[in-house]
Amino acid sequence: MSEMQDYKSSLGDTSSRKFETFSYLPEMDAERIRKQVEYIISKGWNPAIEHTEPQNAFSHYWYMWKLPMFGETDVDRILAEAEACHKAHPNNHVRLVGFDNYAQSKGAEMVVFRGKAV
Repeated sequence: MSEMQDYKSSLGDTSSRKFETFSYLPEMDAERIRKQVEYIISKGWNPAIEHTEPQNAFSHYWYMWKLPMFGETDVDRILAEAEACHKAHPNNHVRLVGFDNYAQSKGAEMVVFRGKAV
């Protein structure tokens, strides 16, 4: 059996922190992020954009970027909102959320832009 890899992460080093499952994989490029948005839409989930400062990323509260995009099915529009949030808050982490109306919970959640540690 191969040895498990230790992911070096610490509270003191904000750039080393992991967020959700995708943080343990190689960083997603634009095409992979697009595929995740397509998946969220295919499930009928409502996309939303959230952001926070890197030092507050482990808080349960992230700032909502506008209201959730209820019923939005245009991938480009969703990606444009994520980009607009990143441009407005370049030092913050920005994450994409897919809200599942049926389960009344998040169906997906991933950081799509990492902010700069201060």
